[in-house]
Amino acid sequence: MGGIGVTGFILLIIVALLLFGPNKLPQLGRAFGRTLREFKEGARDIISDDEYDDRKPAKQEIRSSDSTSQPVLDQKHANDKRLPD
Repeated sequence: MGGIGVTGFILLIIVALLLFGPNKLPQLGRAFGRTLREFKEGARDIISDDEYDDRKPAKQEIRSSDSTSQPVLDQKHANDKRLPD
C-alpha cells in the first residue's frame, strides 16, 4: 500500500477549502506547523536525554569490609566533586 497520491492530496485540499474557507486555511496551516515543530523538538529532547543517559558511566559501589553503612565509590569516582544525579 502506497502513501497518499497526488489525487488524494488534491482531494484533501479541496475538502479543507470547503470546510474551513480560504481565509481560515493559512491560520490552520501555521497552527499545524507549530504543533509539528514542537512535537519534533520534544522527541529530539527525549532522544538526546536517552543518549546522554546511555553515555553516562554507571557508578560502581564497593562495600568496605568494616560494618559502616556508607558505600565507598571506586577509585575512578572517588575524587569527583560533582553532586550525584
